[in-house]
Amino acid sequence: MEIRVGNGFDIHELAPGLPLRLCGVTIPSEQGCVAHSDGDVAIHALCDALLGALALGDIGKYFPDTSDEYKGIDSRILLKRIFEMVKERGWSIGNIDITIMLQKPKLAPYILEMREMLASEMDLDMERISVKATTAEKLGFVGREEGIATFATILLLN
Repeated sequence: MEIRVGNGFDIHELAPGLPLRLCGVTIPSEQGCVAHSDGDVAIHALCDALLGALALGDIGKYFPDTSDEYKGIDSRILLKRIFEMVKERGWSIGNIDITIMLQKPKLAPYILEMREMLASEMDLDMERISVKATTAEKLGFVGREEGIATFATILLLN
């Protein structure tokens, strides 16, 4: 059996009046992500992790933020397209681990829904998907509520 590990990272500025979507779930919040797409930093980091594990580049290579075709696009569509690339190459997911850094709102009430959404989109058991949230203890751009950052790690099996 061959295994591969992929890491992904995404960051977005936060601004008032915009929607906050994480793992395909809309989170009630005073601020949301400034982005070309829907700004789902968790899915973007996951896409980069999947692509990285296969040495296929990054999300911007396939869905450039200069293209009107992807303006406002639901990031779940991007995830499905990238996951198809993974399956076409004969790989399956061992597990996914996502960490979201956001000062507020608190994400604990939404973690289960986020895991369920990803499991549904990728046809995986929820036990293979971990989503965690942390604050930045009021330090840096995350702590000042200026932005959000997400890390994703995946294990692929072939």
